[in-house]
Amino acid sequence: MSEESGPDQPICALCERPILPGTPQSLHHLVPKLRGGKGGPTVLVHQICHNEIHASASEAELARLWNTPEKLRAHPRLEKFVAWIRKRPPDFHSKTPGARRGWKRR
Repeated sequence: MSEESGPDQPICALCERPILPGTPQSLHHLVPKLRGGKGGPTVLVHQICHNEIHASASEAELARLWNTPEKLRAHPRLEKFVAWIRKRPPDFHSKTPGARRGWKRR
């Protein structure tokens, strides 16, 4: 896509790039639902950013330590990811590298 962002264009809460129409996106619960965040604040993020958030921290860590966009951007892995993704076009999407933290295949 080569659309330019406009004043009404939503912005990703993690990478702060515009979220273009048709780009995979989702709502991220700042406190995970399983940790008491049901009905709590959510932020709009690119799907690739959402995947990276959940690959970087457990539900408990997200609830306790990384529960604002500013804190998420300060997470060591997410800080590197944000620096990398900001160099990509707003509609860029790919698989999230690395296994989900704490997840084991059986």
